[in-house]
Amino acid sequence: MDATLVELVETLTFRAGYERAVVIAGTTLFGIAAGLAGVFALLRRRSMVADAIGHAALPGICVAFILATALGARGMSLPVLMAGAAASAVLGVLAIDAIRRRTRLPEDAAIGIVLSVFFGAGIVILSYLQRPGNAAGSPAGLDHFIFGQAAAMQVADVAVIGVVAFAVALAVFLFRKEFGLVCFNEGFASASGWKTRRIDLAILAMVLVVAVVGLQAVGLVLAVAMLVIPAVAARFWTERLGRMLGVAGLVGGLSGYAGGAASSLVDDVPTGPIVVLSAGVLLVISLLFAPRRGVIAAALGRARLRLRIAGDHLLELAHDLGTRTLDRAELRRVATVRGWPVWLRPLVVLALRRRGSVRRVGISRLELTEAGLRRGAEIARNHALWTQYLVSYADVAPSHVDWTVDQVEHVLAEEIVAELEARMRDKERAA
Repeated sequence: MDATLVELVETLTFRAGYERAVVIAGTTLFGIAAGLAGVFALLRRRSMVADAIGHAALPGICVAFILATALGARGMSLPVLMAGAAASAVLGVLAIDAIRRRTRLPEDAAIGIVLSVFFGAGIVILSYLQRPGNAAGSPAGLDHFIFGQAAAMQVADVAVIGVVAFAVALAVFLFRKEFGLVCFNEGFASASGWKTRRIDLAILAMVLVVAVVGLQAVGLVLAVAMLVIPAVAARFWTERLGRMLGVAGLVGGLSGYAGGAASSLVDDVPTGPIVVLSAGVLLVISLLFAPRRGVIAAALGRARLRLRIAGDHLLELAHDLGTRTLDRAELRRVATVRGWPVWLRPLVVLALRRRGSVRRVGISRLELTEAGLRRGAEIARNHALWTQYLVSYADVAPSHVDWTVDQVEHVLAEEIVAELEARMRDKERAA
C-alpha cells in the first residue's frame, strides 16, 4: 500500500501519533458542540450575537494575561485566558442588551457597535503587549487565539472541550422543547407563562461557552463560523428541530474531524481555517443536493411543475375543442401562444405519455386517453371556477384574471375545488 495512503488511514483512525489524535479529537468534539448550539442561535436569529461574542472575547484574553502576569501566575495559562474571554464576552452580550433596550437602535446596530469597539480595544491592547519592554511581559502566541492554535492542544484541553460538548448535548436533550418554543413562538411562550428571558439567556450562555471553548481549536473569529455553518447546512435537510439538531451535530463533527485530519497531514496548514473550509464544503453539498430544499431539487421541482402545467394546457385545449386528437399544427399553435421554447414541446409530449394521458397515433398526432380526458375536464372546470371566484368575490375585472387563473388552476387542491363549487352553488341559489 502506498505510504501516503497508509498515513491517511492511520490519521483517520487515530493511530498516527499522540499529537495528531489529540488535535482531531479536539476539533471533532468542538464541531459537535458548535453544531448543536448553533441551531438555536440560528433559529433565535442570534447568529450575529455569536459573532459579537467571538470578537468581544479578545480584550478579555489580553486583560487576563496582564492580570495573571502581574499576580505572578502564568499568563499563557489556557484556563486563565478562557476565563478572561468568557468575562469579556459576557460584558459584550450585556452591552448589546443594554443598547437594544435603552436606546432606539435596532439589535443589528447594537451588535455592530459592540463587535467593533470590543475587538478594536482588544487589538489595541494586543499591540501594546507586543511592544518590546512592556511591563506585562512577553505575550508570545497570544495573537494565535484569534485564529486558533490547535496544534498546541493537550489532553486537558480536549477534556474541557469534551465536557462542554457533553453539557451542550445534555442541555439540548433536556430543554429542547423550551428552547424550540422560544425560538419559534416567543409570544406564545411568554403568554403561556414561560420565562422567555431566562430561556433566551440560557441559549446565549450555551453559545458563549462554546465560542470560548473554541479558542484553542479554531480561534475567536472562526468559532463563530462553526456556530453558524453546520446549523445552516442542517436547515437544508430537514424542517424538524430534532433532525436538524442531529444533522448539525453531524456536520459540525465531520467538519472538525476532516479539518483536523487534513491539517495533521499537510505541513504548515492552520487547523482552524481548514475546519471552517471543511464545513463550507459540507454547506455547499447541502445547498446543492438536499432532497427538498437544495438548489438541484428546487430546479427539478420547477421543471416538473412547468412540464405539468404545459401538459395541462394541451389537455385543456383538447377539452375546449371537443376532440380526442391533437395534430402537429395544434401543438405548434399552443407552443406559440404559451411561449414555449423549441426544446420544451417534445418534453411535454413525453411527460404526457409517461403520465398515461396521451398516446401517439401515427407520426404527427396525439390521442387522449381516458385519464387525459378526465384531466382536461378537471382543468377546464378549475379554470371556470377560479375565474368566477375572482370576478365575483375578489372584485377582479374579467379582463385581468387570465394570468392569475393560468397560474393557479393547475395546482388547486380537491378541498379548494369543493369549497369553490359549494360557494358558487350557494350564490346561484341566492340569485
